Amino acid sequence: MVRAILFDIDGTLIRTGGAGMAAFARTADVAFGKPGGTRDLVFHGRTDTSLVREFLTLHGFGVEEDAIRRFLETYLFLLDDQLSMHHGERCPGVAEFLSALERLPEPPLIGLLTGNVRLGAEMKLRAHGLWDRFAVGGFGDDDEERDRIAGIAKRRAEQRLGRALSGDEVVVVGDTPRDIQCARAIGARSLAVATGGVAAGELASHRPDWLVADLREFPVSVWDPRQ
Repeated sequence: MVRAILFDIDGTLIRTGGAGMAAFARTADVAFGKPGGTRDLVFHGRTDTSLVREFLTLHGFGVEEDAIRRFLETYLFLLDDQLSMHHGERCPGVAEFLSALERLPEPPLIGLLTGNVRLGAEMKLRAHGLWDRFAVGGFGDDDEERDRIAGIAKRRAEQRLGRALSGDEVVVVGDTPRDIQCARAIGARSLAVATGGVAAGELASHRPDWLVADLREFPVSVWDPRQ
């Protein structure tokens, strides 16, 4: 029986229309004098903190906590502006999927497992009316590595539920191979959705437990304990 479902954000729940990457690029320019300095970064499935560390390393800046903090503070300030300028959207079927989970006889705890720092996650999801749908989460400022963030999110879910969770009681929903991997890292099952930048064929090669084009295809009834 599924007791907790942990969602990635970008490409899984929402598309920001490039707001996040634009805010990163503007930060590189405004705060560090490196226009185009994030051009070579690969954002899919990454944590904000690891991206900042890679940027600082690529351009010869010291990777001290002060530099990481300065980048993220500027990024969050600029993200708010970028979200207002870029046309984003919820991914197909997200609102209906969350509502269907909430209508189950024994609804699972709905949480987040994301590389976004917490405030960035909140800003992105609030822009699409989704933040209040999630009870717990693991975020990019909890740890730099996705697998460890998965463990943090699982522990927070256990604390909220008041008991330990076995692997098959947890599902990670995401749009990249990294999401499938971090599900395995905590012994959870994975639901891969091809709504981000990774094709269904590539996702399939990583052997998720379920794979759909988008969340409209997934029958939530399979998690109904009466079935």
